[in-house]
Amino acid sequence: MKSVAVRAEALRITEIFVSLQGESTRTGLPTVFVRLTGCPLRCTWCDTAYAFQGGETRSVASVLEEVGRHGIRHVCVTGGEPLAQKKCHDLLTALCDAGYSVSLETSGAIDIAAVDPRVSRVMDLKAPGSGEHARNRIENIRHLTDRDEIKIVLRDIADYEWARAQLAELGLPDRCPVLFSPVQGALDPSALADWIVRDRLPVRFQLQLHKLLWNDARGR
Repeated sequence: MKSVAVRAEALRITEIFVSLQGESTRTGLPTVFVRLTGCPLRCTWCDTAYAFQGGETRSVASVLEEVGRHGIRHVCVTGGEPLAQKKCHDLLTALCDAGYSVSLETSGAIDIAAVDPRVSRVMDLKAPGSGEHARNRIENIRHLTDRDEIKIVLRDIADYEWARAQLAELGLPDRCPVLFSPVQGALDPSALADWIVRDRLPVRFQLQLHKLLWNDARGR
């Protein structure tokens, strides 16, 4: 990848690791994950609570150096909620400048307008079962383009019916790809698949590939 000059900005980093992308339309691609520390939300189904605090202070330059050692084109910046750290924007731009194909996993509760346009934003829309439904920043939707994605994680039939209504009310499929996922251990994946097929929804069904392969192993 390209050598670029970056500002000496500090970030709190929980971990950097290589795995297969387990979600989004990039599922299955070898990816370097950069997990930032901290999140203002507390979703009932969260599986990365270990990233809420702690971490290590790193410069953007040191993160780029570690990412570069892996020799992989795809990079996913995730959390926690990465945009809770303002310097996340500097990291995203530096990764793009270095020639990586960059995706951002974000809760949808923080303004995404200033994210580098070269980044593919995978934005959650929180269903009621998450406990954080009121934190959805609906204004974010107008900033999404066809290079971005909306992910809705569902606990039960009530969440599904809510999400189905949002498709029409907010015109989500006309904006970007929409992905429906079941909460592991709470919603039977086959039931969700049946509902999607029954209702002919213009969405992509997805399971978390990394959990199927490695269960809940950290760093996989």
